[in-house]
Amino acid sequence: MNSAMVRNLLVRGMIAGLAAGLLALAVAYFLGEPRVDSAIAYEDSHAHEHGVELVSRTMQSTGGLATGVLLYGVAFGGIAALAYCFALGRIGRFGPRASALLLSAAGLLAVYVVPFLKYPANPPSVGDPDTIGKRTTLYFLMMVLSVLLTVATIILGKRLAPRLGNWNATIAAGAFFVLAVGLAYAFLPAVNEVPKGFSPTLLWQFRLAALAIQLTLWTAFGLVFGLLAERVLSPAPAATAGKQGAAQAAPVTH
Repeated sequence: MNSAMVRNLLVRGMIAGLAAGLLALAVAYFLGEPRVDSAIAYEDSHAHEHGVELVSRTMQSTGGLATGVLLYGVAFGGIAALAYCFALGRIGRFGPRASALLLSAAGLLAVYVVPFLKYPANPPSVGDPDTIGKRTTLYFLMMVLSVLLTVATIILGKRLAPRLGNWNATIAAGAFFVLAVGLAYAFLPAVNEVPKGFSPTLLWQFRLAALAIQLTLWTAFGLVFGLLAERVLSPAPAATAGKQGAAQAAPVTH
């Protein structure tokens, strides 16, 4: 794949990331923000001192949220597009759209779902401020392990396929991934800092909303980027045929 093709896919990945970010923003605003407001209300009702609010809650839930989600979407789309360029042709004989959806599914699983199951997202007022550094380190460690194990699983499946066949190789590689992730879950320390009296319903509503945001982001990116990538990698046969027909129909000058 030449540099011009990579550049075209990178730009389209950022565009797809922006489009996916817009959809994720809608989900975050309508599903996530009401749960954040409820968690903040709980925190305020149990706080002995109230600090100075540097940025209003209204600005946080509108302009701040939009800026963060959309910038993340663009950056995420660019990185995913580069990963797509590397993976294309190396994960099997799939078309551009199928490859984009497979990449999105693998990315959602490795980057978010696996770490989420060990260290789920928490709303404001959940978590000790003194342990935020430790919790952040553990989360990113789990994410890095998950990505590395996903790559190792794909490599293992491709190497086992000639001997075991695609179906058996997929099962064997999947079993390896589940076992390796299970060991990581067992050895990494657990974190449980939910305060007493905090609503378990609110906690899981927030976590499901966070999962819905990521699911929307990755799914929308896979669909949009797959469409844009197909136009770059597989030009429309009708357009090509039309150009060839026009060339053949052109009169010959003697």
